[in-house]
Amino acid sequence: MTHTTAAQEPRWAPFRMEPLFVERVWGSEDLRPWYDFVAGGQPVGEVWLTGDQCIAANGRLAGEKLEALFANHPREMLGPDVPGAGSPLLLKVIFAQQKLSVQVHPDDALAQKYGQPRGKTECWYALAAEPGAQVACGLNPGVTVEQVRAEIAEGALEQSLTVLDVEQGDMVFVDAGTVHAIWPGSILLETQQNCDITYRLYDYGRGRELHVEKGLEATRLHTQAGKVAQHEASDRTTLVDAAYFCVERIKVQGSRSSATLGGGAAGLQYLFAASGSARIAGAGFAVELPARGVVAVPAASPSFEIEDLGGLDLIRITPRWPEPGR
Repeated sequence: MTHTTAAQEPRWAPFRMEPLFVERVWGSEDLRPWYDFVAGGQPVGEVWLTGDQCIAANGRLAGEKLEALFANHPREMLGPDVPGAGSPLLLKVIFAQQKLSVQVHPDDALAQKYGQPRGKTECWYALAAEPGAQVACGLNPGVTVEQVRAEIAEGALEQSLTVLDVEQGDMVFVDAGTVHAIWPGSILLETQQNCDITYRLYDYGRGRELHVEKGLEATRLHTQAGKVAQHEASDRTTLVDAAYFCVERIKVQGSRSSATLGGGAAGLQYLFAASGSARIAGAGFAVELPARGVVAVPAASPSFEIEDLGGLDLIRITPRWPEPGR
């Protein structure tokens, strides 16, 4: 077998991301068997897979932060015809051992009003769910903003939330402006606009800052949020195709060429192994995709083959850019 050094590899070959383990008061101290990680202090609630501070783990880009790669090489990372620059998506795995705050995220216009580049529309794919697992997603019909304000003060906001049962394999879409909360019992792959703005409306007395006025300004009484009907095709299942992202389960029977992954012009892709593992290899490069790991595929990537190394459940995530004025 011929081995290549990092210096010999194509510069924009696919590369694995080092995960970032983020402390959250509602998280878990032990992420095994999902990740070989035991917290040394505060519980960890989120594993950031494509955060700005996440680092490329292999190849010629090893050691580079994702934020810098997008800022300095937008054409190579995103493609030549993409509006703007910067990392478009943040992928996380969420481990909730307690209820998260009841919260809402701004849309692009409101985020920009307060000096941020973008808002936060997201979706949750249930990697696992215990019997009875639930999330809160939206307000019940007829609820008013004044009612939400009063129930925040009374500690009774939960009674106005739309509650969804969650099973493994479910996809829940949460557009900006949706009042929502993640509750214990499921492990979720979250795909979101690359924005960490959260307006907490209610936090179960944990003493963290609330953002009631901005949260109410962001709140929409009617949104598109909820479970998404999945669309089966011969080579993939589309889990959600929305304004900012497309999430698909890709069928890999033995191996599969990069040319078959998606139509249209080349662009950024993230490949996530929900289970099992894979090898991604092309001329002069190879990278391992471990379970619950992510490989970033830049727009300028050379072609490659994906090989199933056993039990692979492959999720492909690609950014979308809404039409101007949408």
